[in-house]
Amino acid sequence: MGSDHSPLLVGALYSQTGPTAYVERTQLNATLLAIEEANAAGGVGGREIVARTYDAQSDPTRFARVAEHLLDEDHVSLLIGCYMTNTRQAVVPVVERRGAILAYAAPYEGFEYSPNVIYGGAVPNQHILLLARHLMANRGKRFYLVGTRYTFPIESNRVMMTLVAEQKGQVLAERYVKLDAQRRELAAIVDDIKAKRPDVVFCTVVGEAASLFYALCRDADIPAHAAMASLTITEAELALMPPGLAEGHLTAATYFQSVSTEANRRFVRAYKARFGAHESVNAMAETAYGLTHMVLAAAGRQHSLDADALRAELARTTFEAPQGPIRLDPDNGHFYLWPRIGRVEADGQFAIVEESAAAVKPDPYLINHSLADWDPVSPVAMLGKTG
Repeated sequence: MGSDHSPLLVGALYSQTGPTAYVERTQLNATLLAIEEANAAGGVGGREIVARTYDAQSDPTRFARVAEHLLDEDHVSLLIGCYMTNTRQAVVPVVERRGAILAYAAPYEGFEYSPNVIYGGAVPNQHILLLARHLMANRGKRFYLVGTRYTFPIESNRVMMTLVAEQKGQVLAERYVKLDAQRRELAAIVDDIKAKRPDVVFCTVVGEAASLFYALCRDADIPAHAAMASLTITEAELALMPPGLAEGHLTAATYFQSVSTEANRRFVRAYKARFGAHESVNAMAETAYGLTHMVLAAAGRQHSLDADALRAELARTTFEAPQGPIRLDPDNGHFYLWPRIGRVEADGQFAIVEESAAAVKPDPYLINHSLADWDPVSPVAMLGKTG
C-alpha cells in the first residue's frame, strides 16, 4: 500500500434484495459500521476507507459478476462479504484469478481452503459439535434433518449424521427444499415430521421460507414433542417471525446479542445508534463487524493487503470481538471462536444455555473430535497484543 494517501476502496459484497437479504443487510450494516469506526480512528495508514457496494440479489452468478466489477472497474483493494456458501464458492475463483482477497463474513461447513480467502466465521467443531452433544444428552437421539438445498445445509447434515451415528442415534429422514420454498413443499415435510415423531428437528432452512416452516411446525404442534434446533435461526430470522413463534428453539452460534461482554455492549449500542433502536444484531453481523475491523487493522500494521502478510498479522494479534477475544489460527486460516447454545425467549432474544469458557481452535476438516469427551473449556493461549 506504500505511502499513498488516496482513499482505500473496499468492496462490501452483500445482497440487499432476494430471499437472504434480511440477514445480509445486517452484515452490510456491520461492515459499514466497522469502516466508519476505523476511519474515526485514522483509517488505514492515514488513508480514508471508502466502501463500494452493489446489490448481489442473493444470486451466486450475480455475486461473481459484482465481485468482478468491484475488482476490475472500481479497483477495490479488498472484498468483504458473502453469506451463503454457494455465493462464496462463486466468488473464490474470481479472487484467485486476480490475486485478490475475500474476507468471508459468515459461518460455514468447513472442508475448504483458498489462499485468497480469510475465513471469518465458525466451522463445524465451533457450532455443530456442541449442539449435537447438547441435544443427544438432553433431548434424545432420533433426528429429523431438513434444510435448504445448497452446500451448507447438505454438509452440515452430513456432519450431524456422523455425530449421531457415533452415539448410536438414528436419523429418521434428510429432506431439502428450494431457497424460495412454498407452503405446499414445506407442509409435506411437516406432515412427515409429525408422522415420524423425532426427538429433534435439526433445521437449516434459510431465507424467508424459515418463518413459514416454523409456523407450519407450530400449527402441527411439533415443538410440543421435538426439540427444534439449528445453526441458522438468528435474531435476523426471528425479526421476520410473529412474536413467540420460535420460543424455546435452540441455536448453536458463536454470538448472540445477549452475550455479556463489554465489547458486545459497545457494539450493540453503536449498531442501534447508527441503524435504529429497533434493530437487532446477530452472529452474521458480528462476524462481519469483527472481521472488517481485524483485516483493516492488520492491513494498516503491515502496510500491505498481501494475503500471506495479513494472515501472519492476524495470527499474531488478538482482537476483542463482541463474542470474546479472537485471533487467526495460522495452521488453517480460520479463527479461534467462542461456541455457544442459545434458547429463543419470548422477546425474540436468546438466553445462553451453554457456552465455552475459552476460544476454541478451528478444525475446518473435523479431524480431531470426540463427541463424548470433547471439552469446550480447554484453555487457549491468546497470543500477542490486543488489536
